[in-house]
Amino acid sequence: MTTWRDEVPSDHVDLTPLSWTLIVLRGLAMFAVTFGGLALLMLLRLVERPIFGLDRPITPHVTRAVCRADLAIMGISYRVHGRPMRHVGAVVANHSSWLDIFALNACQTVYFVSKAEVARWPLIGWLARATGTVFIARDPRQAKAQQKLFEDRIRAGHKLVFFPEGTSTDGLRVLPFKPTLFAAFYTHGLDRVMEIQPVTVVYHAPPGRSPRFYGWWGDMDFAPHLVRVLGQLRQGRVEVVFHAPVAVSDFSSRKELARHCEQVVRAELARALGSAHAG
Repeated sequence: MTTWRDEVPSDHVDLTPLSWTLIVLRGLAMFAVTFGGLALLMLLRLVERPIFGLDRPITPHVTRAVCRADLAIMGISYRVHGRPMRHVGAVVANHSSWLDIFALNACQTVYFVSKAEVARWPLIGWLARATGTVFIARDPRQAKAQQKLFEDRIRAGHKLVFFPEGTSTDGLRVLPFKPTLFAAFYTHGLDRVMEIQPVTVVYHAPPGRSPRFYGWWGDMDFAPHLVRVLGQLRQGRVEVVFHAPVAVSDFSSRKELARHCEQVVRAELARALGSAHAG
């Protein structure tokens, strides 16, 4: 049985001379901005880390500026609805693309939670480590250490971003949220001090393109998808919708909390796309 995971995006993009010009110019500009920002961030961390420890009062501003600039370079406009919470807690969002990193970083100070393998990826791994990403390994022997890391970061006021679907999608649906990822919020009294803010990230494709244009899922390679996006003359837009935060203590179990966040995110995606998607 063929499902959405097996399907290839229906619209083939022919790369014209203009497309290749855009790819080169945008690619060079993004490289300069991203890695120039990375160099600046690492220099600032040499001062910031010894003085402030886990706290990062300076460098997240660099990350936000870089992500806003990169979205502008790609020509993708973004709009924010609602406000990021100020309370101690975490963010849970749907996951559609590598572009989520830019969209979520552009409008708030957050730190992503990612699989450990990403730390070893060339270039991307360097960026992830420098910007404070929390890496988790699928190893039960490291569970206690990882739990302590979560707690330390959350208690330090860091807003950690979790993608509870466990994988990325085509941007037209929300997969069931995995309750296991919410278990960290119910240990050592965190449930008494934490709030969780559901966030919906919505991509609107460029005119004439498949609604799944920005989606990156399954076995799709990163480089061809990046080239496809950079070569698009008229881009679409992304919306980041911040929903009302909820107290962890208001939910009796991680399953109940996961179900609530999933329903909120899914309902907004369906509303924003004006369709029956997000199922």
